[in-house]
Amino acid sequence: MTSSTATRDPLGTASVLWNLDSIYPAGDSRVMHHDMARCRQLAEEVAADCAGRIADLDAEAIGRTVERLEIMDTLLARLGAYAFLHFITRTGDAAASALLQQVEELEAYVGKLTVFFRLEWNRLDQGQALDLLSQANLHPYRHYLENMRRSAPHQLGVKEEELLQELKPVGRNAWTTLFEKLFGQLRFGPRERTEEEVLSDLYHSDREIRRTAAGELTRGIRGNLHLLAHVFNTLAAEKMITDRLRRYPSWDRAINLENELEDRTVATLVEAVMSRYDIPQRYYRLKRELLGVDELFDYDRYAPVPGGEEEVITWDRCRRIVLDAFAGFSPDMATIGARFFDERRIHAPVLPGKSSGAFAHPCVPEVHPFILVNYNGGLRDVATVAHELGHGVHQVLAAGQGLYNSDTPLVLSDTE
Repeated sequence: MTSSTATRDPLGTASVLWNLDSIYPAGDSRVMHHDMARCRQLAEEVAADCAGRIADLDAEAIGRTVERLEIMDTLLARLGAYAFLHFITRTGDAAASALLQQVEELEAYVGKLTVFFRLEWNRLDQGQALDLLSQANLHPYRHYLENMRRSAPHQLGVKEEELLQELKPVGRNAWTTLFEKLFGQLRFGPRERTEEEVLSDLYHSDREIRRTAAGELTRGIRGNLHLLAHVFNTLAAEKMITDRLRRYPSWDRAINLENELEDRTVATLVEAVMSRYDIPQRYYRLKRELLGVDELFDYDRYAPVPGGEEEVITWDRCRRIVLDAFAGFSPDMATIGARFFDERRIHAPVLPGKSSGAFAHPCVPEVHPFILVNYNGGLRDVATVAHELGHGVHQVLAAGQGLYNSDTPLVLSDTE
């Protein structure tokens, strides 16, 4: 029995695996190949009909164009969701990796053909754009189109933008996928445990167990430092080049645009946090006293204080805790949340090759979202399930707005 199996059996998570059939029955299914072909067809048709003509279209015609693009992007999002979710629990599987690459290449092809819309829409005179947005035909997409124009000062020429689209499969996505593959296969310490298994020890009440876990993690990472550093440096260099080409005034401008934030909002938050560094300093001084140690180390950061040791919480009990809490806030929230458990839309066990961490992944409005966690049975894990399930409930409720309007910026989704 592997350490992963020994960990998950008492928790009751061994069978808590998601079923992706509601997206596609398989990665090589006929319907998936049909949707890939349909994406190409839709992109080619929209490009042939509308490229170079956006400035001459009225609100009704632009509305129809956006509707066609949303249909295409919805298909593309469905394909991308299946490929990503299929890969992320088996990062060492060659077929899963190949499918993800295939879908990313399709996204690049479609993106190259349809990038004209963003470029031409953003080049419209402000008066013309406001007049079009005021008309009823574009009301359903007003926020989407207004937000698109925020990137206008940073867009490049048509050929440059097409080239960047075509290069996407070998850019950032390729390096982050390599990182997932590498970390998914790493094993730590003499017991050859996964990253999640080692990280869970950092919450243990026994200081020696925490110290050992930190050492095993550090040695495992150092043994692959040349690869990890290369991935990190390449991503940083790509961002540097992109920021320069797009003339972003600061390093965080791109992410602020993506999150629909003003730069000054983020600057104010950073200033407020930095001005109160005394709060975590006081916290760690108090924690050091409660732990009864002379000096705190990195592996003491998550240590439970005396009296705060936790019992192991099974998956069934976790479900009851989370759904009872949801029901106390809203019965409808609990009903929606229960569907994730009942319809096999959660992947819970710690497994070799599975990515670490947790997320709620929206698919498309027609398909229920999916939740990934690495459940080890602690209160922190229960809180993680509740957190991600909260995102999932929001994604379900937002689905009626359509693909473009249901997308939620990261900052909003984590503060809602």
